[in-house]
Amino acid sequence: MGSHTPQIERDRQTAPQLLLDTHIVVRWLTETKRLSREQLRALDSAESRGEPLAVSAVTLLEIALLSGEGGKRLPVPAPEIFAALGSGAGFQIVPIDIAVASEFAALGDILRDPSDRAIVATARVHRFRLVTSDERIIESKLVSVVE
Repeated sequence: MGSHTPQIERDRQTAPQLLLDTHIVVRWLTETKRLSREQLRALDSAESRGEPLAVSAVTLLEIALLSGEGGKRLPVPAPEIFAALGSGAGFQIVPIDIAVASEFAALGDILRDPSDRAIVATARVHRFRLVTSDERIIESKLVSVVE
């Protein structure tokens, strides 16, 4: 597909430590040059340990939404991204469950974008470090981040 496709075999005993924001998923799969040095180091390290990378279910919806806008906001078609995420190549999709929804509600309006709030809630509930470049999330200090 792009410049980088993770080749991690799923190890059910290795729990993810990192949650990828939507733009990080896209960059990791298609444009690694757009990742910061710290982000690339964290993702490569997880990959070398055989640790799956967590992706919130809301990220799938964001990717679908971006593709619905003529696909101009994605470097590759959404089905290619979905295929990579569903291939077992080191990703673990994290559902929106009652705990995440409760945390989403508890966050209130600190983050106005509902997708950002859902991703942050997911990171908080599961104690993931969030890999993101989103300044609003970083400045909120609601979750530990890899910038």
